[in-house]
Amino acid sequence: MSGTTTAARQREAAPVPSPGAGPDPAGGAGRWTVLVVLCASLLLVAVDATVLHVAVPAVSEDLRPGSVQLLWIVDAYPLVCASLLILFGTLGDRIGRRRVLLFGYALFAVASALAAYADSAAVLIAARALLGVGGAMIMPATLSILRQVFPDRRERALAIGIWSAVAAVGAAVGPLVGGLLLEHFWWGSVFLVNLPLMAVSLPVGRWLLPESVSDGRGPWDVLGALLAASGLFGVILGVKSAGSGALLSPAVWLPLGAGAALLTLFVRRQRGREHPLIDVGTLTRAAFGTSVGCIVLTVLALVGLALIAAQYLQLVLGLSPLETGLRLLPLSLAAVAAGLVGSRLLRLLGPRTMVALGFTVTALAVLCLTGLGEQDRPGLLAGGFVLLGFGLETTLFGCYESMLSEAPPGQAGGAAAVGETAYQLGAGIGIALLGSVMNAAYGPGVRDVEGVPGAAGADAGHSLGEAYEVAAQLGGARGEALREAARSAFVHGLHMTLLVSAVLLLLGAVAALRLPRRME
Repeated sequence: MSGTTTAARQREAAPVPSPGAGPDPAGGAGRWTVLVVLCASLLLVAVDATVLHVAVPAVSEDLRPGSVQLLWIVDAYPLVCASLLILFGTLGDRIGRRRVLLFGYALFAVASALAAYADSAAVLIAARALLGVGGAMIMPATLSILRQVFPDRRERALAIGIWSAVAAVGAAVGPLVGGLLLEHFWWGSVFLVNLPLMAVSLPVGRWLLPESVSDGRGPWDVLGALLAASGLFGVILGVKSAGSGALLSPAVWLPLGAGAALLTLFVRRQRGREHPLIDVGTLTRAAFGTSVGCIVLTVLALVGLALIAAQYLQLVLGLSPLETGLRLLPLSLAAVAAGLVGSRLLRLLGPRTMVALGFTVTALAVLCLTGLGEQDRPGLLAGGFVLLGFGLETTLFGCYESMLSEAPPGQAGGAAAVGETAYQLGAGIGIALLGSVMNAAYGPGVRDVEGVPGAAGADAGHSLGEAYEVAAQLGGARGEALREAARSAFVHGLHMTLLVSAVLLLLGAVAALRLPRRME
């Protein structure tokens, strides 16, 4: 893309600051203070996405939800959040990004209080859905405000590095925070901790954050926004249903088909509008489209693996949730380090080499972790996690920076929403794909254990946790044989999953060759 074209596009869609919106972010101190506020709110949303995982047993014991209700308690937040990202991202471009962000803060606080004191599974599901609405308001707004506050690409690269490191750390420490709270308080405390943070974020955000909108030409496409939200809901619901292993079930293909049809209508509608919510042509540009695809591929390869790794640490090595969180700490610290040096690496290597290198390092880390077995190897585990955290953050940093720099400033909210939607979609596909690989490799190893009845072996083939329960019921030599077979089968499944992840990551390194060679 030529510099002339970029400049013209920026003049057409330059953000319009609102008067009296707080301190001018043009000053160095103002910009970095704004970044701190944005990262604090992002950290809260990222933590909340994973903090409930360790509280599920306590919730089940207290509220006694059915199996379907329990699934929705866990999935309501990410499903609703991912579905509404484009809706609220583009709405912020029109009515004000700070305004949407502050509404998100308020809704997040109300939903957190409702979730903390929920007295039934239905109330908790509704509260988790409201949290998803608040999260969808907050996440794209933070990135689009960052795009406006840091117009210089080199400074913006550093800011995005810090932003993406905070997102990675938040998701990683969520289970650790949940484990610490549950050691001293009831399960509602994992939601209640949000209230004081939101109480501070609302007035501070109103005072410090600048307001901006796009040029505002043409009405906001309400029907288009609803098509995008409904289509994404269907696609992500289908992908999440596929994670249960029933790939041919109507619960998978019906929402997938309906969602794909609605998204097709959305794209056709945007192509025909003079003032679209999202410039579909932007997605076809090499830098933007490739960055979005690489985000999907990165998260796809790793998020399912992260869940399997947590099971390995707790069920194979016998670590507690707190010990598991501490073992994952090197990954978080390496991600922070990669975010802090990311802007220098980007200037030195350029987007193409940086993203390809990140994919390659992450693939190398995954291959190193195939050396794990039934015995604890803390040195190998820590070294693999350091490489994994550094490679993952390097890849995501390069992708987000290239994507956001390619987008017109007036559509920063929509562009940020596309990136976050890609992340959520990659997470859902990763859990479905890698979960299927794991099940295919694990199941045969426990279904035909000598001396174990066929029905018991079939139940044990569902998961390692269920295998341990069946082994405890059998007892004696048969139970011990099943337990050992299940541990061995799980490690074999882990190795197969790692190899598939490595292949996906190497494909990502090849795809990254379509990115620009240098920063423009």
